[in-house]
Amino acid sequence: MSLNNKTLQLDEAGRLLHFLTVDGLGREMLTEILDTAEGFTGVSERTIKKVPLCRGKVVANLFFETSTRTRTTFELAAKRLSADVLNLNISASATSKGETLLDTLRNLEAMHVDMFIARHASSGAAHFIAQHADPGVGVINAGDGRHAHPTQAMLDMFTIRRHKGDFVGLRVAIVGDILHSRVARSQILALNSLGVSEVRVVAPCTLLPSDARSLGVHVYHDMEKGVREVDVIIMLRLQRERMQGALLPSEHEYFRLFGLTEQRLALADSQAIVMHPGPINRGVEMDSQVADGSKSVILQQVSYGIAIRMAVISMVIGAQNLRMQEMTP
Repeated sequence: MSLNNKTLQLDEAGRLLHFLTVDGLGREMLTEILDTAEGFTGVSERTIKKVPLCRGKVVANLFFETSTRTRTTFELAAKRLSADVLNLNISASATSKGETLLDTLRNLEAMHVDMFIARHASSGAAHFIAQHADPGVGVINAGDGRHAHPTQAMLDMFTIRRHKGDFVGLRVAIVGDILHSRVARSQILALNSLGVSEVRVVAPCTLLPSDARSLGVHVYHDMEKGVREVDVIIMLRLQRERMQGALLPSEHEYFRLFGLTEQRLALADSQAIVMHPGPINRGVEMDSQVADGSKSVILQQVSYGIAIRMAVISMVIGAQNLRMQEMTP
């Protein structure tokens, strides 16, 4: 099964039927997502935080992995679009008792669900669901294995555009566990598609894929050199099992070599911003002075995540509606 399947995501008119990966979508579609999200940023400031675009639609949060932040922002996004939201407790569902993913899909479709927002530990799970979903049912990838996390990448792109205005000429450093990060892979694809000047990855050798340079990045193993004069620093969360797996000696040693301190941040451009997909391990990926400092836009990322997910949900449901109308004699 190909994970880079442009035809699965877009219809003949170039509309977004599913959102599974940023790979292959191109600058025009990514910019359309960002522009659509821009129109939703003001909804959160209203007395009634809703628009009627998805009224009568049913959106199912199908999370086979735990994720409070991503699931909550997807739920808020769908509700602000006036959709009905079904949150599945996977640990207590039939899949934990042996039911296959396809059986789960079919049973939910029998309840007339219009969209699946899927998070799964297996790479390609969202593509599998999209390939087997009924016509008219949209699928959004909320993270699959080490493969992709496209809405996280897009909310990061939205944050960068909001604070930097344009992508052209920007130098961006992504620091941390590149090897295991679906977020980093999606970020790299999106940044290159949107035309940044340079993408750097900064990490120890044990946390970099062997083919890192083929991703279109410059590789650094020295934190000071990696962040020097960059415009954006994106820190990745370090999972503690990496240290238990002997990929790193200790949290203290990792912070000493790759943690973002005020001294290291001073090496970046004077107008640089600091980002993190969360949750932050303070004292491991960065110190609190940086996380809470004036250059941190981490909390803004969370807010922008709702607008981006509203944009993607509305675009996919809108495209599926048009597709079904066109298929009706």
